[in-house]
Amino acid sequence: MNIVKTNNIISKISNNIISSVVSLYMYTLGSLLMGFSIYLMLQTTNDENILTTWSGQAMFWSLIIFFMALFILFFPIEFLNYPVLKNSNFSDLVVNIFTVIFFSAFLLIATQLFIPSDNSILIELKAITRAVSFSGFITVPIVLFILQNFGSKLVLVKNYSFSLVLFLWILSSQLFI
Repeated sequence: MNIVKTNNIISKISNNIISSVVSLYMYTLGSLLMGFSIYLMLQTTNDENILTTWSGQAMFWSLIIFFMALFILFFPIEFLNYPVLKNSNFSDLVVNIFTVIFFSAFLLIATQLFIPSDNSILIELKAITRAVSFSGFITVPIVLFILQNFGSKLVLVKNYSFSLVLFLWILSSQLFI
């Protein structure tokens, strides 16, 4: 009986669900990286550089992270079309939660393994990716469950579920940093 239920969940995973989860993750990561880039840019005007040794290094890292964030933010727009978060019934909810947790776990492991800890900037980048993934583990499934329950009662929640999940994912990632 459990095998049939698992196969039904796996068979419901479609490109639309995967693209919406990937888009949410990339928008959240890109937004946090953009904020970190602005923080580094502001560090260039400060006399005390906490993360870098001199202001030129802060400007260098700020520009690298800025362009990396732009690429991450434009990737879902260009290649994943306009994703819609479908969360109308319980099976869609389970599939969305499974996909979010799996994708967050995969990217958490990948970024922690492949981003070196050579300097303080890279350590902060690892912390940002870790925060986005932990938020995907903890708060996003809760938000999806709440939206699934209130989506049938409130049309506003149903129409803007993608934006609400994105906004709450960004806010909750700030708590995990």
